[in-house]
Amino acid sequence: MSAKLHAGPHEGDAMPDIALGTPDGGTVKPSDFHGRKLVLFFYPKDNTPGCTTEAKDFTALKDDFDAAAVALLGVSKDSAKKHQNFIAKHDLATPLATDAQEGGLSDALGIWTEKKMYGRTFMGMVRTTYLVDETGRIARVWNKVKVKGHAEEVLAAAKTL
Repeated sequence: MSAKLHAGPHEGDAMPDIALGTPDGGTVKPSDFHGRKLVLFFYPKDNTPGCTTEAKDFTALKDDFDAAAVALLGVSKDSAKKHQNFIAKHDLATPLATDAQEGGLSDALGIWTEKKMYGRTFMGMVRTTYLVDETGRIARVWNKVKVKGHAEEVLAAAKTL
């Protein structure tokens, strides 16, 4: 079962509709965006170099995503308070959500997984982006994202959807 879970949903599959926490204490689910396109970008940790660059890159293009009728949502396991600090510190315009619960959206997608670094094994988020169409189906998946140029590539793909 865990091997299948790790594979997660694929392009054409429905995005699992699991609630995420918002920095203001509310919740948001993928189905809240039905009727418009959605970019869900999952990243490992607030205020780390790659994650900061990625969030700032999506923020820099937010007006372009808005013009293309594409919603953005950044997701990590960080707490609502950490998200509030991350948003304030870097003046982020991109909404963020927390997927801290066990069995959450990143688990359902198979991107919260065992990682290894410097001989140490730990659970971590695989940097992954999903482009979801207006009906809630996954239109495109970027696995193990390299941050440089990624937000631009996602915007171009979203415009063709």
